Amino acid sequence: MTSPVTPTFIATDIELIKEADGILAIFVPEAGTLDATAKRANRLSRGAVARLVDSDGFSKLEEGKGKMLAFPINMEAEGVVVIKLSRRPDVSAARKAGATLAKMAGGKPVMALCGNLRRAEEVALGFALRAYDFDDHFTKDSEAPGAVTFMVNDLPKVTEAAEANGAIADGVFFTRDLVNEPANVLTTTEFADRLVALKKLGVAVKVLEEDELEKLGMGSLLCVGQGSVSPSKVVVMEWMGGEKGDAPFALVGKGVVFDTGGISLKPAGGMEDMTMDMGGAGVVAGVMKTLAARKAKSNVVGLVGLVENMPSGNAVRPGDVVTSMKGDTIEVINTDAEGRLVLADVLWYAQEQYKPLGMINLATLTGAIIIGLGHENAGVFSNNDALANAFLKAAGAEEEGAWRMPMGKAYDDQLKSRLADMKNVGGRPAGSITAAQFLERFVKPETPWIHLDIAGVAALKTESDFAPKGATGWGVRALNRLIADNFEEPQG
Repeated sequence: MTSPVTPTFIATDIELIKEADGILAIFVPEAGTLDATAKRANRLSRGAVARLVDSDGFSKLEEGKGKMLAFPINMEAEGVVVIKLSRRPDVSAARKAGATLAKMAGGKPVMALCGNLRRAEEVALGFALRAYDFDDHFTKDSEAPGAVTFMVNDLPKVTEAAEANGAIADGVFFTRDLVNEPANVLTTTEFADRLVALKKLGVAVKVLEEDELEKLGMGSLLCVGQGSVSPSKVVVMEWMGGEKGDAPFALVGKGVVFDTGGISLKPAGGMEDMTMDMGGAGVVAGVMKTLAARKAKSNVVGLVGLVENMPSGNAVRPGDVVTSMKGDTIEVINTDAEGRLVLADVLWYAQEQYKPLGMINLATLTGAIIIGLGHENAGVFSNNDALANAFLKAAGAEEEGAWRMPMGKAYDDQLKSRLADMKNVGGRPAGSITAAQFLERFVKPETPWIHLDIAGVAALKTESDFAPKGATGWGVRALNRLIADNFEEPQG
């Protein structure tokens, strides 16, 4: 898989500055004060660093942005990047500074002079997230990125903090790799195999195959994949790092590895993007990897329904009636509204099997959420204000856009069917909301629940602050924070 950049940390040694190759990075506050390492670089460059800092161009920069001093004299470095950043930045500014550095460095070796800069580990996380590049399917070997070194004064403290951030980066990268993969590579079987590999981190993983799903009565999930040669599966991942016997928190993901729309075939234009329709399952996988990598003191179970939605002589048809694991019958009006059919059974299984203290599902569920919220925010639907507010707080802290959407009986009434207990679509009006209302029918009243519609944020056609074009890994950071802040045993 893609080999992401992994920053390393060393104790401050100003004698190393002259020999640093590639890019030398300096962080300077608004006032323009140079610390000891920056002064050393300034002397080597015969005052060029100070002149750049004193320039109008630097003074007009936003915090976290930088300027490049190319080919400084008397130094081995190809360039010196000077980034405006206060000595005690907040997390957001620190990460954005790191992302700026990654973009400006362009894969060259980097030595970042952090000295007494607070939150150097957050600068490193921002760097790592932005430096990610998915290049697995190019025939020409890409040039390996250069080493990235952060020079800090308080090495033990920064190293400890950086280890936790490294676990977050690992989870984000795992999600991005999964979402970026083409469907002929990431089949349901391959996806399941990659999740089984999490066992080496201590995650308990089991794969439920089609015969087991049939015995469980998962007719809603199974109907989606019945037109494909790829077998439908449910993968269950358990991380039990909290108190033994305590109820876990549940994460449930939609894993449609490719979505043609089935018999309700999608238009050809843009269908290639439907490789990302397993984005919800990808996020669940990434969170589970992060929790295991940082040895989280929490009990969390991640469940993903893996299917492929294809048209064939065996495919589910509009007008078919299927029976869910819950026992409710569903009239399939549109086979392209398949994600909710997958989630319905996995949500019910999660509650029957684990009686979770809370549950969040993620899915690239509706185009309607993109019309409503664009690519800036995921839609948040919930039956529990406390859980919804806790998630929105975590998402805000991680700057992962999320916006709460309404629910209610009037929307639910749009799902009435003439032939069955419900139909799987409620028409064009409020399409993302009626999808959430459908899912809520498979959530027990006593279960605090959130549905996250991530169709607009899972993958982008333009680069963002922390990701190149393609998969973003949205949600891994927010969900990890939610669990750490609300569902984790106190340390020590």
